[in-house]
Amino acid sequence: MNLKKYKHAAVITFNSFKMSFPVLIGSLLLISLITTSLPKKYLHFVFTGNEILDPILGAVIGSVAAGNPLTSYIIGGELLKQGISLLAVTAFIVGWVTVGMVQLPAESLMLGKKFAIVRNSVSFILAVIIAVLTSITVSIV
Repeated sequence: MNLKKYKHAAVITFNSFKMSFPVLIGSLLLISLITTSLPKKYLHFVFTGNEILDPILGAVIGSVAAGNPLTSYIIGGELLKQGISLLAVTAFIVGWVTVGMVQLPAESLMLGKKFAIVRNSVSFILAVIIAVLTSITVSIV
């Protein structure tokens, strides 16, 4: 009897994956397109050193250009070398990794619309807060 339950669960899982696969592929392609089309020099002109706007802009840009942590560390290091504030870079990295506006349709499909919107909203707010706290902590040390 347990074997029948496992087979039924496997069929349901496979059908769910089959339905969501095109959305996942589309999200990955869109993320790749945005990530490669956003020049790094453009970011330098966006971040002006404003302590209020920089973390918000960093979180917004990071949220749209979502990616993986390893890439964000490399980009963050390069941005810091170009003189962009730690506030902006931290918000960018946290937004890049935790918020995914591009992948929101796939997340909504897989986990539910309300959950996806709440999770992304909370992650965005926390990206700004973490950037401010990180900057304060580094300045104290």
